[in-house]
Amino acid sequence: MVMNMKKEIQMGQYLNLDQEKIQNLLDIKLKFFKGELSKEAARDILEVHYNKVTAQEFAICEQYLQEYGITDQELQEKMADIIYIFEHVLEAEELNLQKGHPVQTYLDEIAAIRAVLEKIKEQQKAKFIKNQWLELYEKLAQINIHFSRKQNQLFPALEKKGFDKPSKVMWSLDNKIRDTLKEVHTLLKQDQDQAFLQRQEEVVELVEDMMLKETEILLPTAMELLTDDDFILMRKSDDEIGYCLIEMPLPYQGTTKKMEQDTSNNAGFMQELSDLLKKYQMAGQNQEVLDVKQGKLTLEQINLIYQHLPVDLSFVDEHDLVKFYSDTKHRVFPRSAGVIGRAVQNCHPRESVSTVEEIIRAFKTGEQEEAEFWLEMGDKFIYIIYRAVRDTNGNFRGVLEMMQDVTKIRSLTGSQRLLSWNQEQKTEEKKGNITENPYGITEQTIVGDLVKEYPYIKEFLLSLSPKFQKLKNPILFKSMSQIATLEMISSRGDFETSEFIQRIVEEIQIHSK
Repeated sequence: MVMNMKKEIQMGQYLNLDQEKIQNLLDIKLKFFKGELSKEAARDILEVHYNKVTAQEFAICEQYLQEYGITDQELQEKMADIIYIFEHVLEAEELNLQKGHPVQTYLDEIAAIRAVLEKIKEQQKAKFIKNQWLELYEKLAQINIHFSRKQNQLFPALEKKGFDKPSKVMWSLDNKIRDTLKEVHTLLKQDQDQAFLQRQEEVVELVEDMMLKETEILLPTAMELLTDDDFILMRKSDDEIGYCLIEMPLPYQGTTKKMEQDTSNNAGFMQELSDLLKKYQMAGQNQEVLDVKQGKLTLEQINLIYQHLPVDLSFVDEHDLVKFYSDTKHRVFPRSAGVIGRAVQNCHPRESVSTVEEIIRAFKTGEQEEAEFWLEMGDKFIYIIYRAVRDTNGNFRGVLEMMQDVTKIRSLTGSQRLLSWNQEQKTEEKKGNITENPYGITEQTIVGDLVKEYPYIKEFLLSLSPKFQKLKNPILFKSMSQIATLEMISSRGDFETSEFIQRIVEEIQIHSK
């Protein structure tokens, strides 16, 4: 056995565990990693000594491994073998939580994802019908919302308790699933039927593996590490990212408070509106005039300026902690309040952490002042620039990240010296493009009328953007759909109206075949 377990890590302070048992479990894992035990031998030894290993015991051993030189990459590469070693004794507590609890929401999403996988398995045995497969993969694509909320909400909360392995290891698995789904979906759209079908087993296996890790380890451990206050705070920001394949959950006010069951009453709506006004400093507070570098502004005005900038801003301080992001409507990537106070290294998948650390190192040493990147995301061209922030004495105070969709800027040519309102330009574009479809769909088409004619379009809209997930609320959708036009909805989802309508037209054409 290992002589002495190293000093208790932060995570252990929140769990009441048998330290001798943890030492023995850790010893078995270490011997496997060092090649002293095969996975079969390690499994046999484990089953001889223990009938049960809890999710918390399994998780804390993962966290201790880094103290003994086991890297995150090694852990990721061997995770399937580790699960094999522990699978017969790993026993997660069955969670039965009230609706609205963030962990219950993850479980509900997992159940919905599993239902899609079952349909995929059934579809493999049936005659190949492209439209049916397209519907399944459009639903499965919502798994990215599940990942986004997990990465921006749950992972930061766990990191504060010293459990950062999900951020460093599970994030890579999530990305692998995302990339695989994108590749397989492309095969389907390109009519490469055989190649598409051959990869279904891989898709199902990857997603089921992810769900197993969440239900058996991640979520039970989260229940032990996090407090009710943590979950209440988490729930408040979950809506900003959205939900995967489920309706918007009930509010969560904690186990000691009475839940509001009727989400449609005026009191609930007024509370939500009040919270929104406070968030954007529009409730009559923070009107004190502040001396800024050049001028005088109230806190309300400062927030309004940030919210209306045509770029996304994020600021990381000199201690590598995320301190701020601009809450704009057009964000390229989703953010939530859970990111504030989080180590920036944990805000990126493991594959890109080395690049982030190199940028910070070069800025701190003064070797560099700026780093820029650009990438293509579908039809969008995204420009990203990082700049070192220094005080008047030249001391490093942090990193400012600026991100912008520059697709339109990139396409500009010649000069424009006369005033021309953007709305006029959009109107001209609509005249030439939007009405050119056989269904008569225009920017002024009412969403409710469209869904009445083509019921499957509602599900399609929900799959297009996390910002549309609030429409899962039947009451909200019913009231909104009677007045909202496609122009209004496309703006909410950060789509150009012409592109938005074209996607709807393509979806109708698929279902019409």
